[in-house]
Amino acid sequence: MGCDRNNMKILGYESSCDETGVAVVCTEQGLLAHGLHSQIAMHKAYGGVVPELASRDHIRRVLPLTEQVLQDAGLTLSDIDAVAYTAGPGLNGALLVGASFANSLAWARGIPTLPIHHLEGHLLSPLLADPAPEFPFVALLVSGGHTQIMQVDGVGQYRLLGETLDDAAGEAFDKSAKLLGLPYPGGPALAALAEKGNLERLTLPRPMIHSGDLDFSFSGLKTAVLTALRKMEKDQDLVTDQDRADLAAATQAAIVDVLAIKALRALKQSGLKRLVVAGGVGANQQLRQHLLTETARLGAQVYFPPVSLCTDNGAMIAFAAAQRVKHGIQSPEHSASFKVLPRWDLEDVAI
Repeated sequence: MGCDRNNMKILGYESSCDETGVAVVCTEQGLLAHGLHSQIAMHKAYGGVVPELASRDHIRRVLPLTEQVLQDAGLTLSDIDAVAYTAGPGLNGALLVGASFANSLAWARGIPTLPIHHLEGHLLSPLLADPAPEFPFVALLVSGGHTQIMQVDGVGQYRLLGETLDDAAGEAFDKSAKLLGLPYPGGPALAALAEKGNLERLTLPRPMIHSGDLDFSFSGLKTAVLTALRKMEKDQDLVTDQDRADLAAATQAAIVDVLAIKALRALKQSGLKRLVVAGGVGANQQLRQHLLTETARLGAQVYFPPVSLCTDNGAMIAFAAAQRVKHGIQSPEHSASFKVLPRWDLEDVAI
């Protein structure tokens, strides 16, 4: 297809877990429109994501969202030059829905496709913010399934500096919330409850902050929350709402402190002055405020994607595809076959 890569309109799909995201990005003009359907209400009854239900819901949502996004962008399918989709990592069935729809649409239209790494989408999403960071920067990728620190020297130029050895930060939020009897999704519910807590009452451990490296460990924090809760139950006739709020505040503070300490250490060790925070936990207001304060103290800057683009979304996939095309890293390809990669290291897509 003889399309100018500097003026391509790319339709992007995200379906790695429990959000169906669709977006259109132009390599010259940026984000034109995006739509998102969250499955939170459906999975809430089960206390977590049910993979089979997630896949079925993606099937229901993907076509109506495509029509909505194209209408919002003032475009038709004939205006689209390529289709991008999340190829991994994620839930196998959910990934297959987005990948099969994207490839079928591209094949029917005679246009090429671009398989994209889910975490690269998150990693580059702060470039959609205003102001946007310049390369190079340190990136803190923090979500329900991933916690990593990367050095990013450019599009496709990624080096892993540290990662979680067990639970991700988002898992620590969710599992602690479940112990406190909070509804799914646990992270936002715990953060909301923490606003009512007394931060001075309880102190929980900050795992691995003295390790000297940039790796994380959050599994022990869940155990500490359980231990504190059992002590309350033993010492008191009744664990009150205020008790739970105080424990929620202590839990959030511990997670935020660990993330901030490691991210700031990465800045010091790398000598860089720009920090990018991406992923669902990047929407946490305490984390944002803490990093804004501490980076200013270091004479550095911190960048976040818009809150609406912190969770999984199609905009980040279409945008990552546009950036890879624009920088000549990945060419759109016509293909009659595709595959998804439920497990896929981000460094595998580095150049």
